[in-house]
Amino acid sequence: MERQGGCACGAVRYVAEGGPLRVGLCHCLTCRKRHGAPFNAFAAFQSDRVRIEGRPSIWTGAEHGLIHGCAVCGSPLFWTAEGEGDGEIEIHLGGLDEVGQFTPQYEVWVKRREPWLPPLNVPQYVENRPAGMAT
Repeated sequence: MERQGGCACGAVRYVAEGGPLRVGLCHCLTCRKRHGAPFNAFAAFQSDRVRIEGRPSIWTGAEHGLIHGCAVCGSPLFWTAEGEGDGEIEIHLGGLDEVGQFTPQYEVWVKRREPWLPPLNVPQYVENRPAGMAT
């Protein structure tokens, strides 16, 4: 199955093939600030399962990684680890063309969750999910 998405103006598009490795919801301060939203919902895919069309800009400043987005409209689209990385790409769910494709399997940085936002019925992590831990 293919999932398609892109930026607000259409200059950058992507297609993700197959299912994600995991789907999460992050309440960390970095995600909140870079999205201007109370949380970031994302799906992590193997990098070789995502085809990107157009030329996304790479913005540094994300903790432990790189933010990729559109230089034309400024939409943040995905995140990758710095350098060689881990072979994964985290696609922001808000960039997908169709809604309802993925449901978060866990929440991280819940100590920064807005008090008016109820927790999902999924594993909750005060800060980061332990490395290598399955969802």
